[in-house]
Amino acid sequence: MNYYKEIIPGVLENEWGEIEKKLQSIKTFAKSAHIDIIDGKFVDNKTFLDFSKFKPYSDNLFLEAHLMVENPIEYLKPLSEAGFKRFIGHIEKMPDVVEFIAQGQILGEVGLALDGPTDLSALKDISFDDLDCLLIYASEKAGFAGPPMLPKRLDKVKELRSRTEIPIEVDGGVKDHSIIMAKDAGATRFVATSFIWNSDNPKDAYEKLIKLL
Repeated sequence: MNYYKEIIPGVLENEWGEIEKKLQSIKTFAKSAHIDIIDGKFVDNKTFLDFSKFKPYSDNLFLEAHLMVENPIEYLKPLSEAGFKRFIGHIEKMPDVVEFIAQGQILGEVGLALDGPTDLSALKDISFDDLDCLLIYASEKAGFAGPPMLPKRLDKVKELRSRTEIPIEVDGGVKDHSIIMAKDAGATRFVATSFIWNSDNPKDAYEKLIKLL
């Protein structure tokens, strides 16, 4: 089956000025933005957590939140009020997965994320029919921009694609030389962070990835 494929620029920053600069740039060439939300407990890093500042950008961009936090359900309401439309929570520190999915469905699209080392067995009791998407982190461990994609992580994408037709998002090490591997594994959404922002021209980097798909 030929799935619709999308490149989503990622933003991982702890200062609003840097986030705003990137959002201003993204809205000139993309329709969506992937915002990393990190609480300092899930991993030893922390991002900007005043979600109200995102509201003005929700009219021009489809905002999705990648929740690398201890209890993602606590973030759903404030993110929704700030204009976020998709909520992807990491399953590793989620006390009540069923409740997270139920609350997320009320507020927008909801997905589950697996960190690099996490086995697919963590999803064994989950009905994919209840989800809008799945996210596989394809580097070593979530929480930082820049680490390379590990091809072995894509085995999880292949296995999931054999079991469901919902969108599968790959985050971590998405670059010009790795995106084809992720696509061939069955991914349909590709979060590009360092590849876009480390380039001299973010729009050109984004368009290069699109052409590769």
